[in-house]
Amino acid sequence: MGERKKPELLSPAGDMERLRMAVLYGADAVYLAGESFGMRSFAGNFSPEELSRAVRFAHENGVRVHVTVNTMPRNREAERLPEWLEFLNGAGVDALIVADMGAFSLAGRYAPRCQRHISTQASVSNYETARAWYELGAKRVILARELSLEEIRELRAKAPAELELEAFVHGAMCVSYSGRCLLSNYMTGRDANRGACAQPCRYQYYLMEEKRPGEYFPVFEDELGTYIMNSRDMCMIDHVDDLVDAGLDSLKIEGRAKSAYYAAIVTGAYRHVIDDVMAGRTPDPIWRNEVERVSHRRYAAGFYYGPPGQYTENARYIREWQVVALVTACGADGLATLSLRNKFSAGDTLEAVGPDMKPFSFTAPVMEDEEGNALTDPRNPQMVFRMRLPRPVPVWSILRIERDLSAKS
Repeated sequence: MGERKKPELLSPAGDMERLRMAVLYGADAVYLAGESFGMRSFAGNFSPEELSRAVRFAHENGVRVHVTVNTMPRNREAERLPEWLEFLNGAGVDALIVADMGAFSLAGRYAPRCQRHISTQASVSNYETARAWYELGAKRVILARELSLEEIRELRAKAPAELELEAFVHGAMCVSYSGRCLLSNYMTGRDANRGACAQPCRYQYYLMEEKRPGEYFPVFEDELGTYIMNSRDMCMIDHVDDLVDAGLDSLKIEGRAKSAYYAAIVTGAYRHVIDDVMAGRTPDPIWRNEVERVSHRRYAAGFYYGPPGQYTENARYIREWQVVALVTACGADGLATLSLRNKFSAGDTLEAVGPDMKPFSFTAPVMEDEEGNALTDPRNPQMVFRMRLPRPVPVWSILRIERDLSAKS
């Protein structure tokens, strides 16, 4: 395939705080949505004013901004698209992620300065489809999540060389092909294909017999079945070398509806592993450990090495770490100003992790409040306090504590 190309690291940004964390922790590009036409309408998202500010902040830090316009709009919604596309074009957005052919055509007309990227919702699964989109004007296709590395290598070899290929490498998997699901609409009236998925595939279900109303029978998980909607999260951090060899131009982290902590930690982990792989270094295991410190289901490699098969163990979320504070300032002597997120006490063992900084653990000392009074148990959410850290850390570093918050069966 010739010289290996360093892939873009593309991170989720559900709101301004999550965007800031993704940018500072090492993303090359971020993807986000406005208040309409995005596939995660409950992620927080950006008003027009916030979106303009987000683009400025990202560009000041050398980071590209991709905006999702990937719902399947109805007639009345399609009428509003030109105005929105013109706004995105004027705001300096780098790329638009689209799935609908009409939206794709309108984007070429009303947002000519924006690249057009084809959403995974379009289920691009072969090189002929990739070529067809390229010939229509697409700069990039975001591949269906169901493709194997072998299929991606063949697609890369036979698609136009100028067409960029992007693929999801980390985060939640959907029980439906390329995320095109009617279950949410049927059960709750919230249309998954228009950005409002209620994720009913993740509910815990019971059976109710027709003649026994009010009596609920659990759907037992045994050695053979009742796991149809059971899934794991994708994690390819151990396989970045293979992803690069397959010829991917962009490695995408799922999670616009997830926390700022998730955006920071997962972005930072992949940033360091990509940099190590491209430099010919063995990645430091500490970064693999980092993806275990965010809320997640059991990890697997998706479809990259073949169909993953049915998972027949507990698929509840694992939550073993909690953010306790965010560093807003820090002097050369390690004296930090922090904003509280969750309670903790002097004497607790904490970990600090920050932009381009390996995590380290320490014992929380006695702190002080804004008036300089001794403080052993900061309790009030968002309160500002000071703590002397073992060494200086960057602004927007995170303090966390090991605390099992996993849902119990």
